[in-house]
Amino acid sequence: MVNPHPYDALTPDVVLQAIENLGYLTNGRQLALNSYENRVYQVGLEDGLPLIVKFYRPERWTDDAIMEEHAFSLALAAKELPVVAPTEDRQGKTLHEYKGFRFALFPREGGHWPDLDTAEHREWMGRFLAQIHLLGELEDFKHRPGISIESYAEESIQYVLEHDFIPRDLLVAYQTLTDDLLIQIKRCYERAGEVKQLRIHGDCHPGNILWTDDGPHFVDFDDTRTGPVIQDLWMLLSGDRQDMSMQLSDIIEGYEMFREFDVRELNLIEPLRTMRMLHYSAWLARRWGDPAFPHNFPWFNTARYWEEQILSLREQAARLDEPVLMI
Repeated sequence: MVNPHPYDALTPDVVLQAIENLGYLTNGRQLALNSYENRVYQVGLEDGLPLIVKFYRPERWTDDAIMEEHAFSLALAAKELPVVAPTEDRQGKTLHEYKGFRFALFPREGGHWPDLDTAEHREWMGRFLAQIHLLGELEDFKHRPGISIESYAEESIQYVLEHDFIPRDLLVAYQTLTDDLLIQIKRCYERAGEVKQLRIHGDCHPGNILWTDDGPHFVDFDDTRTGPVIQDLWMLLSGDRQDMSMQLSDIIEGYEMFREFDVRELNLIEPLRTMRMLHYSAWLARRWGDPAFPHNFPWFNTARYWEEQILSLREQAARLDEPVLMI
């Protein structure tokens, strides 16, 4: 018999009851949105615009860590920065619980995938990110983790090795390659030196940005952490080295209208990219007991996936030895 997953109890009725328990009158309509780490739904109301409700994955974050996410988002919104912050009830509460599930409500915001093909839009992104970081450096997180070699790389490698996800005939290749990558990553961090660590978005890829005629707004601060500011910049880059250099120059030009950028952080772009790849594989492995993951990521945990992962990591090993991007 397959053990039930906690989310199995999050039925459509429970979703509606959780919202109505807060005093809202739903119209019964709900739409599951594209989220795997948490469960996120758009729910219709009888007397207003639909709400977005996010049910946090059980046992991932502590209540204090979630409240730090909410406080950061609300502080940014209070500065009139374009972020989607949780909705407060009359008592100022943003984190709720119903039948063992912790959840938060958010306003529904429209928008489309950001168009970062123009210098104007890239500079726009840089300006807003700088303002997020200006507020981010005013206080420290106490309950949320940071982005580190240990948590993103070493622990990720260890997890997939210890839980038999890698085929035996690829095990030595993966282990020796990741041993070498860790040496290269640490070398890059040494070249960067002691760069400032502060509260950042943490997962600032285009999928977490909605664009309207008024510009970008940032959604999903679920992975907000302490880290270097370049973490919020490099995921906006695409193409070859020349393309990325041009894009990064535009972003930083906008960024430096509000906050100085430490060029030493350029040494961290490829290490952070490499660590994200390692962390992503471990994330899939850690979530494999959730039925949503085998269903939506059927290619994971196959020999082909790990063959391609090893090839991609070898390409990253070459990039780690290249000169930093010029801006």
